[in-house]
Amino acid sequence: MLALNVQNIDEETRLKQKIANLENQLATARMRCSLYEQLVGSLTQLPISQKAKLVSMLHGQYSLTKLLNLIQLPRTTYYYRKKHNSNYDKYESLKCFIRKTFLNSDETYGYRRICHLANEAGFKCSPNTVLKLMGELNLHVTVYSKHDDKYNSYEGNNGLQSDNVLQKKFDAVQPYTVLHTDITQVRLRDHRWGYISAVLDEASREVLSVVVTASPDKKQINQMLDQLKERLPKGSYPIMHSDQGWQYQQPDYHWRLKEMGIIQSMSRKGKCHDNAPIENFFSILKRERLDRYPPHTLHELKETVTAYVDWYNHKRISLTRDGLPPVLYRNEYVSPSVQEV
Repeated sequence: MLALNVQNIDEETRLKQKIANLENQLATARMRCSLYEQLVGSLTQLPISQKAKLVSMLHGQYSLTKLLNLIQLPRTTYYYRKKHNSNYDKYESLKCFIRKTFLNSDETYGYRRICHLANEAGFKCSPNTVLKLMGELNLHVTVYSKHDDKYNSYEGNNGLQSDNVLQKKFDAVQPYTVLHTDITQVRLRDHRWGYISAVLDEASREVLSVVVTASPDKKQINQMLDQLKERLPKGSYPIMHSDQGWQYQQPDYHWRLKEMGIIQSMSRKGKCHDNAPIENFFSILKRERLDRYPPHTLHELKETVTAYVDWYNHKRISLTRDGLPPVLYRNEYVSPSVQEV
C-alpha cells in the first residue's frame, strides 16, 4: 500500500510538472503573438496577397480550414490567388523546412533523413521529391571519406585473451546488453596527436563514455571505465567487445570489467570488422565533424568531441533506429525493470 501511495505521488508530481511546462509554453506563444502584432499588426489586417502566401507556406503543417479561419481569408479567395499567381510554388513551405533542417544538421543530413523528418512534421513527400528540391536549393552534403592514419594498439599477446563472444552478430535490440569500445587517434593542427577512447551501446548506438587524452594509456582506459560505471543502470550485465589492443589485455582491465559485472569479448587478430559498430561511430565523428573542422589543440579536440557526442546522442537521427536519436531510442526500448543509476 505504501509503495502504491508513493507511486501515485510520483505520478501526480510528474503531471503537475507537465502542466507547468505546458503553461510556460502557452505563455511564451502568447508573448510571441503579442510581439508579432505590435510589429506588423493583426494577421487579419494583412493584405490579401500576404494572407494567401502565409497560408500556402503553412498548409503543409496545419489544417487549411483552421488557417483560413484564423487569418479570415475566404477559401474561394485563397484558391483564386493560388491559381492566378504565376509565382506560386506548391513546395514553398517544404523547401523552407528542408533548408532549415539541413542547416540545423550542420549540413550533414541527406535527403533520406530530411524526408523522414518532413513526413514526421506533417508533410507528405517522397525521398525523390526531397532530393530534387535539395538540388534546386543547392543544398549538398559535404561529408566525405578521408584516409588517415589508423591507430593500432596491438602489440602481440602480452596479457589476458578473451573469446570472441559476439562472432560479428550485431543484432542487439535491448540497450545496455552489448557494448563496444575502441581507441582512435586524431592528427591536430599543432602537429600533435589526440586519442579518443569511447564506449558505444550496440542497440541504441548511444555513446556511453568518451575520453580524450594526449596518450592512449591505462589512465585513459580507467577514466573511460569510470564514466561507464556511472552510466550503466543497476541490474545490467553487458558484454563489452574490443579489439586485441594491449590496453584490453591487461589483467587490471580484465578484473575491472569483472568487478563491474561486464563480460569481456575480443575481436580476432587484425579483424576490425569484428568491432564494426564503434569503428562506424569513429568514422562518422571524423567525417561529420573532425575532418570538416580540424582542431588545433588537444583542448579544442576535447571541446569538439564533447559537443558532437552530445548532439549525436540527443539530436542525430538514425533511419535504422526508427528515425530516432540514440537517447530517444534507449528511452523507448529500455526494459522497465532496468532503472538508471
